[in-house]
This record gives sequence, structure tokens and C-alpha cells, in this order.
Amino acid sequence: MSARRPGPLLALARLKSAPIPRLSSRSLSTGTHPPSSSNPVRTGLYATVFLVSTGLFAVYYLDARSAIHRYVITPVMRYSLDAETSHKLAVQILRSGLGPRDPKSDDEKLKVELWGHELSNPVGLAAGFDKDGEAIDGLFNLGFSWVEIGSVTPKPQPGNPKPRVFHLTSDSAMINRYGFPSQGHASVLARLLARLPSSSSPVTDRPASLREGSLLAVNLGKNKTSAMESIDDYVSGVRTFGKYADVLVVNVSSPNTPGLRGLQTRKLLDDLLTGVIKERDAISTPTHKPKLVLKIAPDLTESELVDIAHSVKSNGVDGVIISNTTIQRPPSLSDLNKVQIGGLSGTPLKPLTLKALRTLRAHLPPTIPLIGCGGISTGADALEYAKAGASFVQMYTSFGYDGVGACRRVKDQLVEELKKEGEGVGWTDVVKRSVTELSERGPVTVKQLIEEGEELKKVLGRFDDKMTKDAGKVGAVLTSHAAVTLEKQVQGRVVGLVEKTTGLVEKGKEQSEATVKQLILEGEELKKLLDLLDEKMTEDAGNQGLVGGLVEKTKGLVEKAKEEGEVTVRQLIEEGEDLKRKLDLLAEKLAKEADTIGKIHSDTTAIPPTAS
Repeated sequence: MSARRPGPLLALARLKSAPIPRLSSRSLSTGTHPPSSSNPVRTGLYATVFLVSTGLFAVYYLDARSAIHRYVITPVMRYSLDAETSHKLAVQILRSGLGPRDPKSDDEKLKVELWGHELSNPVGLAAGFDKDGEAIDGLFNLGFSWVEIGSVTPKPQPGNPKPRVFHLTSDSAMINRYGFPSQGHASVLARLLARLPSSSSPVTDRPASLREGSLLAVNLGKNKTSAMESIDDYVSGVRTFGKYADVLVVNVSSPNTPGLRGLQTRKLLDDLLTGVIKERDAISTPTHKPKLVLKIAPDLTESELVDIAHSVKSNGVDGVIISNTTIQRPPSLSDLNKVQIGGLSGTPLKPLTLKALRTLRAHLPPTIPLIGCGGISTGADALEYAKAGASFVQMYTSFGYDGVGACRRVKDQLVEELKKEGEGVGWTDVVKRSVTELSERGPVTVKQLIEEGEELKKVLGRFDDKMTKDAGKVGAVLTSHAAVTLEKQVQGRVVGLVEKTTGLVEKGKEQSEATVKQLILEGEELKKLLDLLDEKMTEDAGNQGLVGGLVEKTKGLVEKAKEEGEVTVRQLIEEGEDLKRKLDLLAEKLAKEADTIGKIHSDTTAIPPTAS
């Protein structure tokens, strides 16, 4: 019979009765075998490695050029979050002060001047990314020389229902139908005031960006509930933000607010621009006058662009941004999201924007800068805009795709592209050349015509004095009937030229351009007649030289006019009326002089040859 195992109670009793070893005082004292296995040296080493690694990663992360932003962080956000959520997260990171920075100084080749401000580079951020002015300084830290917040509406509004933003990744594009979501004027103004050293001090002798070489722009929109024809929302925006912005952008081109693009028509646009310019001038001070810029759509016809050019010139607008998103869907689109409703931006927008840019550039004088926006993701893209007549460029969609280092990459690439243009060639050189070649070449200005008319009057006055004071000498010179006939012919030509000039001014009232070729031909023909007369009237060469010089000056004036913009139609009419009065008096004077010449001729034919 096998032995029985002790029960659990017996086993427990035996366990309790087992002797417990006692710890001597020696074992409690510090010895060669401490009770803890920790090592201070090893712990310190781990801490040092951790701190150094964290510091290096922080330096790497805070550099906007780091590859982690373009190839890791941005794609992860784009594919793990919907478009609007990733957008908002990016804004909050930049707002927190923990966003990356562009540590590199801009190359001298990139300097550009806009309205008297010297900017460090020609690359800005378009409106739409920071709608409520939450991350202004974080965006400037990325290297943009122009940060545009908004669009901002007077009253808060939620915008269109979600989802309302869609990536077209395969097309490097985006479609949005935001519909101006905005926290309203009061909220955005509070943030602008909070940036100032004193919340009660508006911008005076410093840029509103609070950074040298940079500009802060506020894009103004209107509430969805406002009447289409009303300009009150824009006037309110100018009044609210004028003292705290370097540039105010009047946005009449978003396709996501019903009826908004209708404000681009001539009559409504004139009314709008007149109102906002008046308000801007009313709030301006000697040290701060914000520039007023119009933002238009890329979908306008050539005739519509011509109308906009006239409105911009006649109302004194400081510049134009071309362009907002397009409602077109180019056949090249392949992404499934191309069917979404809204405005398309990104690479497919570039051809449309460039076409509109070149058209508008041809109808505006070089003194009005154009800002290109649409499909700019490389330095080559930026240079293409400069060669099309843009003084400055803006990014938006490529910033979302390429991450916080997009601005620096475009600037670095642009420097390399400029090097290909020739030694010492900078952005400003390219812009100046293209703007001169592509800008509107207006007719001779009325002011110049008045000055030349006055000079002509003086010359003919001296000629008249010489003829009347020395009739005998005139008779001696005009010994032949052919010479007298030629003199009358010259006088007739001069009168005809004056009348033709008057007619050109009258045409100016109908906004027609003077035909430069006709004016040159008239000048050439008159010069030939004067040359013939000069041969006959050798003793009066001084006067002939004066008149001949006048013809040369007239030709020079015409050539000069090709490189200058025309005056506004309003000025043309006002100055034209004054010129017409002066030319009428001059024509009467010339007619009387022609009669005098004829009378002198009849008198000289009666004088015997020996009397000469």
C-alpha cells in the first residue's frame, strides 16, 4: 500500500514552521554586493544620449528643409486624415510656435520691390490657408515674404456643409467649396491687435507684418447673406483692417459664394472699387496707406479682362492678383475626385492663369503690378510667371502637398533658374524686361500734346514776327511764285496736322487710341515739305531749324509714348477739352498767317526787281 501524500493543510503547516534566516547587521550594511542593480554611470549615459538625440531631432524637425516634413509628416497627415482636418492641424501646429522655420537667408537675386517696399523674395502665401489669422508669424517663419490671411467676412459664418475639400493627388491638385468660413471681422481684428507691441497702436512707420522685407495682406470677402450688388461688406473690411494691414485684397472671384463673381462685371466693379478706394483714402495717414489689390478669376473672357483693366486704371487700384480657383475641369484630370463641385487649384490651373495674366498685362501700364497665383510648385514655375509679366507670385496647393519646406525649395530652385538667365541677372531684371515688353503701350498723353502744341505756337509766333517786321526781306526771299506756293502748302500742312491732333483727342473721349503710324507719317511728310522750303528760304534757316526740330521732337514723343501707359480716360477728356480750346486758337492764328503770306506775296510781285 503506497504512502499517502500529506494534505494541503499539513504542507502549509510545515511551510510555516520552516526556519526563517536572520539578516545580520553586516548584510544590511553597504558591501560589494548592493541590494539594487542600478548603475549611476549607466543612467547618466542613457540620459545624455536621450537629451542629445532629442536635441538633434528638434534641430532637424525645426528646419523646414528637412526631408521628414516632405516625405514623412505631410504624407502621413494627408493619408490618415481627411483634407480639412489635416489642414486645421497644420494651422494649429504653426500657431503654437512649435512649427519648423526657414533658417536660410534669401539670395540677393530674389529681392523685389512692390509699391516702394523692398521684399527679400518674390514668393508669398495665398489666402485660404490661414483664414482667421491664427498662424501669421508661424507662416512668416517658413520664409514667405507675403502672408495673406482670409478671406474674412464681416459676420461669422460656417461656410458650406462638409465635406468641402478634396485632394486630387494624381493631378497635384485640389478642389474646395469652402464658401468663406470665417470667424468674422471682430475675431480676426483681435488677433492682429494682439500681435502689436501695444494693442491700441495701429501700424504707422513699420510694415504690418512687423518684419522687414515682408508684407501682411488681409483678403476681404462678403457674407453669403449679403445682397450681391452691395459693397458694404468690402467697405467695412477696409475700415476694419486698413490700419493693420500692408495690403487689402478685394476678393470678387471665389466660385463658392453665389453671385460673387458677378461683381467682376464693369458697372458693379466700378461701383465697388470706387467705394473701397474712397474708404481706404479716408483712413490713410501720411505714414500708412494700405495698398488695395483686386483678386480675379481665371475663367474670364478677353473682353471681360479688358473691362477689368479699364476699371483698375480709372479707379486707381494698386495691383491685381491672378488668379483664384477655376470652375473648369481640364481633360488632363485623372483623379476620381475631379467630379466634385468647387474651385480647382494646383498644377492644372497654371495654363489658365498664365493666359489671363498675359492678357491683362497687355492692357495695363507697367506701373500696376500683377501677382501670379496658380500651379506654382517649382522655381521654374515662378520664373515662367515673371516672364509672363508678374511682379510677384503666390503659392497655395503645392504648400499643402510639399509641406513646410515648399517655400524654401521654390526659392532655391528659382536662384538656380536665374543663374541660367545670365551673370548678375536677378528676379527684378527679369520682371522689368517682361513688364516693359508686355505691358500696354498707350498713345501720346494729352499733357505731352499740350506741351508740344505750346512749343509749336511759340515757333510760329516767332516766324510771324520775322515776316511782318521785314516785309522787304520776305519779298526778296519769296521772289518766285513757287516759293510762295510752297510756303502756303507748309502752312496748310501744319494746320492740317493740328486739326488731325484735335481729332485724335476727340477720339480719346471714346477710349480710342491715337493711330501712331498716322502721326508718324504726317510728321515725315511735313518734314519733307520743310526740307524743300529750307532750300528756298536759305536766309530763314533759323526758323526752319526750329520747325524741323519740332517735327523731330514730335517723332520722339511718339516713340516715347510706345513705352509709356496712357492716362486715364477721365484725365484724357478733361485735358483734351483744354487742348482743343488751345488748338482752335492756334488754327485761327495759322489761318490768319496764311492770308498774310498771300497778301505779302501779292505785294512783292508789284515791287520792281531793282527794289530788291
